[in-house]
Amino acid sequence: MTHPPEPKAEPTGKALRLLTLGALGVVYGDIGTSPLYALRECFHGHHAIPVNEANVFGVLSLIFWSMTLVVSYKYISIVMRADNRGEGGIMALMSLVKPRARRGTRERKELILLGLFGCALLYGDGMITPVISVLSAVEGLQVATPFFTPYVVPITIGILIGLFLVQSRGTEKVGRMFGPIMLTWFGSIAVIGVYRILDHPAILQSLSPVWAIRFFADHGLPGFLILGSVFLVITGGEALYADMGHFGIKPIRHAWFGIVLGPLILNYQGQGALLLTHPGTAENPFFRAAPDWALYPLVVLATLAAVIASQALISGAFSLTRQAIQLNYCPRLGIEHTSESHIGQIYIPAVNYFLMASCIALTLGFKTSSNIAAAYGIAVTTTMVITTLLLYFVSREVWGWSLFKAGSLTAFFLFVDLAFFGANAVKIHQGGWVPLLMALGLFGLMTTWKTGRSILANRLTGETLPDDVFMQSLAVRKPLRVPGVAVFLDRSPEGIPPALLHNLKHNKVIHEKVVLLTVTTEEIPSVELADRYEIKPLGSGFWRITMSYGFMEIPNIPNALASLQIEGLKFDPMQVTYFLGRETLLATSRPGMALWRERLFAWMSKNATTASQFFGIPPNRVVELGIQVEL
Repeated sequence: MTHPPEPKAEPTGKALRLLTLGALGVVYGDIGTSPLYALRECFHGHHAIPVNEANVFGVLSLIFWSMTLVVSYKYISIVMRADNRGEGGIMALMSLVKPRARRGTRERKELILLGLFGCALLYGDGMITPVISVLSAVEGLQVATPFFTPYVVPITIGILIGLFLVQSRGTEKVGRMFGPIMLTWFGSIAVIGVYRILDHPAILQSLSPVWAIRFFADHGLPGFLILGSVFLVITGGEALYADMGHFGIKPIRHAWFGIVLGPLILNYQGQGALLLTHPGTAENPFFRAAPDWALYPLVVLATLAAVIASQALISGAFSLTRQAIQLNYCPRLGIEHTSESHIGQIYIPAVNYFLMASCIALTLGFKTSSNIAAAYGIAVTTTMVITTLLLYFVSREVWGWSLFKAGSLTAFFLFVDLAFFGANAVKIHQGGWVPLLMALGLFGLMTTWKTGRSILANRLTGETLPDDVFMQSLAVRKPLRVPGVAVFLDRSPEGIPPALLHNLKHNKVIHEKVVLLTVTTEEIPSVELADRYEIKPLGSGFWRITMSYGFMEIPNIPNALASLQIEGLKFDPMQVTYFLGRETLLATSRPGMALWRERLFAWMSKNATTASQFFGIPPNRVVELGIQVEL
């Protein structure tokens, strides 16, 4: 049983200020660049409405209250309380529900699948955000002069390629610049907002919810559909929760209420004031709101902010993939650490190039930020609905809330979430199908891998021997023992692994010291060192060791073994041989998965990173023993 984690001291003073500044760059890049395109889509997008005072006031009121209810109240005040030992995000929320669930197996499985689909949707968000952010920023050049119009797409692709190519170098050095750049960004959009508000101070009346109510009363269904564009102002709300583990709750809250929220409101109000005085600027009110002399510097600053917003989503995709690998929802992939001091800074080449190819394809396919805005939102709204549903079970079972309290809050959040979801659902045929299709594909891959691993484990169980039976046979037959330490990686902490039995069968020898090693992943971010190892002597020079890690950790087996102090057992790197089983999987008609899924699982298994690479085992110390397994 694991010990409860020690409470972390809340940051104060300089530490709090530094963390708050850092949160600006990593957490608020997405939502902070929404002014580039959000208001424009309301009056110049696929479901645009005419520019008049009632409409502008109504939309601005919807924007303000959407940020207030969804970001300030739902995420900042409520959802961020649901942390798994300091970590946030839908994967952490899903793992919070699972171990404490007091319900039937079927209902529990449905919750897990729901959370897993939410994770798959976040990848769709990660593909669209870089494209829409960079495209919107580069399109500012068209405002300066039509000369740049043919070059917007090529410039955008060039920036995106450069962004993905530098990922292998890590974000530690660049990350130090993120906060100051975003601070400059928020300061600039606030000044631009005030500059335009002074031309039409009455625009501040739109902060009243009365205008939002009037808007719906006057417009009916078209008014409801405009929520699909209004929703763009709160995309990035999930990032606040997902990145909670990097900074903590307090810095994220301070950054939102102290720095981010005010400039966003001022800029949207300023854009609204510009529309009322110059209705013809609806095609790009953000850049039109700036003075002419500030246009080119603003394009540069907007591009930097868009790159930072993209970086946050790319890093989030790396982190989410690592969690999926550790929780056995994804095949092992090569993971590189880009920082010696921050374990969370990682680089996954396969994910990086997959995202790069997807972003380039989306840019070429949609061509303008207005077109891709039609595809943006459906994935995020679906994720928000899933978060609300999972939050209900956390509030009931982890926080101990009453049925009335948990049900009332969930019903309120669902009312808001489903309104946005319904408004975005009409975008599916306009491009919203792209992230949904991608999410369904990733969901299929993850469920196939999880199910396939379970079937494989059951098939291999028949190839094992109970510990006591093997030890008794060993005492009778007494095979030749050779010097050295043999480590056999075993999926299960019970029974003798097939690799050992095959080695004994074919080579007729056993090492003097034998370790049966099982690496498990707990549904918590990290495991305390005191709970990391479970060591059980089996006698006759055999030990069974179980290593436990959290889903945010990546094990290094040689280093972990070298740190152990076990009487009679020393892990000299030059004397240890690692034995790994390598299965050749054969798709069959036996009960399990559909034949095509078995073939897909076999292909995924064949192309996964080897255990020796993933666990940091030197290749020259590894012996692989093959076995054929019928699925």
